[in-house]
Amino acid sequence: MSNDTSSLEREIEAARESLASTIDQLVHRASPKTIVGRQVYSTKAHFVDMETGEPRTDNILKVAAGVAGVVVLFAVLRKITR
Repeated sequence: MSNDTSSLEREIEAARESLASTIDQLVHRASPKTIVGRQVYSTKAHFVDMETGEPRTDNILKVAAGVAGVVVLFAVLRKITR
């Protein structure tokens, strides 16, 4: 009986350690600083090849064209409303 009790206690302690580790990982992943870091990395990776450091001109040009389109749209709307 004591052998069963000690093995059960070891299992419970192992489960506690596993849960504590999982909670620590979740707290780290949900941390605002970690989330911001992931988003910054993701945004940089969209515009720069992270392995070579070369800019991804196709993505940069798409964004530049979108910004230029919005500026032109606002300019046209401003002319129309005056």
